[in-house]
Amino acid sequence: MKIVVLDGYTLNPGDISWSGLERLGELTVYDRTAYYAGNEDLILERVDRAEIVFTNKTPLSRIVLENAPDLKFIGVLATGYNIVDVEAAKERGIVVTNIPAYGTNFVAQMAIALLLEMCCHVWPHSESVQRGEWSGNPDWCYWNYPLIELAGKTIGIIGYGRIGQATGRIAQALGMRILAVDSNPDPSLESPDMKYVDMDTLLAESDAIMLHCPLFENTKGIINEQSIAKMKPGVMIVNNARGPLIVEEDLAEALNSGKVAGAALDVVSTEPIQMGNPLLQAKNCIITPHISWASLEARIRLMDLAVRNLEQFLAGVPENVVS
Repeated sequence: MKIVVLDGYTLNPGDISWSGLERLGELTVYDRTAYYAGNEDLILERVDRAEIVFTNKTPLSRIVLENAPDLKFIGVLATGYNIVDVEAAKERGIVVTNIPAYGTNFVAQMAIALLLEMCCHVWPHSESVQRGEWSGNPDWCYWNYPLIELAGKTIGIIGYGRIGQATGRIAQALGMRILAVDSNPDPSLESPDMKYVDMDTLLAESDAIMLHCPLFENTKGIINEQSIAKMKPGVMIVNNARGPLIVEEDLAEALNSGKVAGAALDVVSTEPIQMGNPLLQAKNCIITPHISWASLEARIRLMDLAVRNLEQFLAGVPENVVS
């Protein structure tokens, strides 16, 4: 059985093992598979005669699926699976699986890390010390940015599922009050320090807003000129969910005007980020390169779940099927 991984480097740059897949068939791993819109030639060449294909961000279009007659299983090495034409796969009887819930703890950890960086400015202060600014300072200490204490402040979490709840637990440990918006609220989670509210209340009362909701039509652009206008002056915004949840031009304007005190983003609308993105020139904006999923521990879990998805498919009882 021929198994092909089209873009394995992102998941495994060399610090974890492909042995789980190697024992299930003849494995070929490509670090990257270049793709240009309308040109699937290289993808077709690499999936030729493969029965099993794994992909992270290399798209598998209808054209590819219609020209891969041996293909029986596609394993997406991520939670989102929009890079596969699922309808075309279903028509051809190809099983498509994804990897849910492998990185909950690290996504939450990263969300709080982004918030703490806006509040504490750890790295810029470390850099200033390395430049000699402390040793040459006339005072025994200094700070180059406002320092913000989170205890007693209100955090608004939009999307209070697994990840939102994990972020909430850390925020509560920091002494924060939680306001949550979710399409399926669980009243058993409410307490004096956590309650579900409507969106307008969350926007009006939150000192910091976290985005942990999925990207649907009704959440696309949920942070925009109108919603920002309802927020407290000086609010902080964190997004390590999906880039298109934010209208980036509107956020950039709010950052530059000071309405939003800071934003910390691990995702943007087009990835990799384009140099014309207005957030690159906005004030007080931290941007990291979509790494909230990428801890070693989370990637090992992802690999283990990818292997299990294939094992269960081969056993005739597929799991995590999206097609």
